Amino acid sequence: MKLSFTKMQGCANDYIYLDCRASGVPADIAALAQRLSARHFSVGADGIICICAPVTPGADGRMRIFNADGSEAQMCGNGVRCAAEFLYTHGVRRDCLRIDTPRAGRRILRRVGAGLWQAEMGRFTAAGDAVGAQTLGRGPLLEQPLCAGGHSWRVSCVAVGNPHCVIFTRETPPAGEALARYGRALEHHPAFTGGINVEFVQQLSPLALTASVWERGSGATLACGTGACAAAAAAVLTGRCPRGAPILVQMPGGTLEVQVCRDDTVLLTGDAVTVFCGTVRL
Repeated sequence: MKLSFTKMQGCANDYIYLDCRASGVPADIAALAQRLSARHFSVGADGIICICAPVTPGADGRMRIFNADGSEAQMCGNGVRCAAEFLYTHGVRRDCLRIDTPRAGRRILRRVGAGLWQAEMGRFTAAGDAVGAQTLGRGPLLEQPLCAGGHSWRVSCVAVGNPHCVIFTRETPPAGEALARYGRALEHHPAFTGGINVEFVQQLSPLALTASVWERGSGATLACGTGACAAAAAAVLTGRCPRGAPILVQMPGGTLEVQVCRDDTVLLTGDAVTVFCGTVRL
């Protein structure tokens, strides 16, 4: 049996896209995500995103995200832009698309250029129950002290459809072994009952941040769309950046533009690129 796929990336956050609108999600999707995501041994990716039939009136499609470890994710900002580009190039040729997600609700995306999409990411919150960190308090969880990986941190926890732990640092954000050590320790910290995504952020100017990313279920990645939104939201909530202005968030894979609106909603703009199409024998 052969499986057709499309490899796509947004800001170097790469996923294997499966068209499941007619066939449904494969029964062995968790094992398939682990197998096909293995870099150097298979297609290689941060996970699999299934493009499914919509489940709400007026929606154009639905996406489900499976991380490289087989776990199902709640939301992916880079992934949803690529999902819009996939639908746009596979029969749904409209400049405004509505995509259902399993737990983060519907996302509206607008095509603002060739391979360039702006996503309405919904409202963010720093409440403890939204990020699964009730033991740290009810919120807002901003600059909270936390020990992990043998280090004392000040963490700001923000949910943007999925939970994030944002740490501002004066130095260049950690990479390599340091990112893995600290990222893993924070992801699995007992304070975060369901695990958490982690961003180490350095402010470059009032409208520019740079960040390194440790994604729950995938490890170190070159970018994270919801992570960029969480970093910008945390910067606004802590007085580092202004509301209403485009904030550039630089990550190892590229730069994303985030606008934190006055009603606590977030707009995310970035690329969505088809890398190649292929088939694998199962």
